[in-house]
Amino acid sequence: MGKTFLYTEVQASVPFEHFDWERANGPIKTAPGLIRKTWLSGLGTNTIGGFYEFDSAEHALAFAQGPFAEEARQAGAAATTRLFDGEVVRDASVDLRSPYYAADAVDAVKE
Repeated sequence: MGKTFLYTEVQASVPFEHFDWERANGPIKTAPGLIRKTWLSGLGTNTIGGFYEFDSAEHALAFAQGPFAEEARQAGAAATTRLFDGEVVRDASVDLRSPYYAADAVDAVKE
């Protein structure tokens, strides 16, 4: 499986503006297969999470079970992760101009 999306959420109870995202970004940037991440901050919940794009399910799973799980464990926080197949949803996402399929969307407009 190619393109894979990973959703994560940590019950950190820390407002995002008090979260040290710069420290967190360092190791995330070095995750094998990571294409990009969008940070998420739960409205009214102070949960911190993200939406990641990886080049494969193997890389996404390794990150979820490794660095992400370890970070949550060290913080003593409950964590949620979910993996999503980015290939099976490609055409539907291109049709809605998803930025995660920007090159495909440009090609579709040209056709």
